[in-house]
Amino acid sequence: MPMQPWFADAKLGIFIHYGVYAVDGWAESWSFYTGEVTHERYMDQLGRFTASRYDPAAWADLFARAGAGYAVLTTKHHDGVALWDTGTDHRNLDVVRDTPAGRDLVTGFVDALRERDLKVGLYYSHSDWNHPDYPSVRHVRPGEHPSPFSHAEPGEEDPAAWRRYLAYRDGQVGELVDRFRPDLLWFDGEWERTEEQWRMRELAELILGGAPDTVLNARMLSYGDYATPEQGVPLQAPDGPWELCLTINDSWSYRPADRDHKSVGQLVRYFTETIGMGGNLLLDVGPMEDGTIPAEQVERLEGLGAWIARHSPAVYGTVAGLPAGHHYGPSTLSADRRTLYLTCFDAPREAVSVRGLRNAVRRVSVLGTGTELGHHVTGGLDAVPGVTWIDAPAPADLDEYATVLAVELDGELDLYRGTGRD
Repeated sequence: MPMQPWFADAKLGIFIHYGVYAVDGWAESWSFYTGEVTHERYMDQLGRFTASRYDPAAWADLFARAGAGYAVLTTKHHDGVALWDTGTDHRNLDVVRDTPAGRDLVTGFVDALRERDLKVGLYYSHSDWNHPDYPSVRHVRPGEHPSPFSHAEPGEEDPAAWRRYLAYRDGQVGELVDRFRPDLLWFDGEWERTEEQWRMRELAELILGGAPDTVLNARMLSYGDYATPEQGVPLQAPDGPWELCLTINDSWSYRPADRDHKSVGQLVRYFTETIGMGGNLLLDVGPMEDGTIPAEQVERLEGLGAWIARHSPAVYGTVAGLPAGHHYGPSTLSADRRTLYLTCFDAPREAVSVRGLRNAVRRVSVLGTGTELGHHVTGGLDAVPGVTWIDAPAPADLDEYATVLAVELDGELDLYRGTGRD
């Protein structure tokens, strides 16, 4: 199946890690898996999860202000606690039956996004460290020390239990597809088993048989549509579609002690570097137990959204820009390949240069203010183009976080990379 075109033009998605782990602010699922907290203490949070101020419409409004095209909610993390009223297995956990919240939290999320024309993404973990049938097979990688929550002891594998677990997983995924018709399913936990153990082919057929336009991330292994690097812009873009998964502080879920929030300026850098390499940014928030998003995260989403709004022609409807070496900063290119958008993070002290540009430049302006800038070409010989120099913007035209120059070309972008005869 070809990739859905909406994904490439979304540019920004919002990741939401929301679950019972927000009650005491423990790391989602991993805190009991690694022994940061006892399993009993972690599960005690079930009795205190209320979602008392959960307002998905307010979330969706915030995500729209941020400039996002889609959002992804953790419907079930590795702890196995579903955010909807799942009826697949009497041994499952969900917030409807097992917490004071007492209601499905996914339906409102889906409806609120669709009312604002945002694409719906649902996260689902293949693994479930609370399901009794899950630790029934083994797939231990070199140097790994498996937990009893995830793997059977040697010689204690139970194929029948594993088949029951897969039926449970397939039943839950089927519910998500049938009830919510998500635009994107964001899987996780795939490292704990092989593709064959997961029966990925059968799962992909289950999903796409009923909803063939569903986008699947790479944690469906060979059945995924796009790559999902985490926490750092790759130096070389992955092949094909991709998104960078990034936290606003250092945590995915709500952890009140984590005060290491990235600034709006840093997020603008991550965003422009990512889209300049052809990817999307999936920026994560961790709501508090009551369902409200921390003020520090709201402030940063709104700050990023304000920058995007000022520079939307350089964001939406663009593709990856110049390869490294042509401009000292990220860039994007209009869909007709006739306008380059150059991002300058710092105030240029001298002219801004573009190298290897065979095109003549018709006009350069500062995006957001419209101020036209002078430009000229120096050097060049025969087929080898010279350097295009763009006058530095005046202080009044500089953006607080990143200034974007719109370079209108005489024809579609034409570059050279070597001697001019390549």
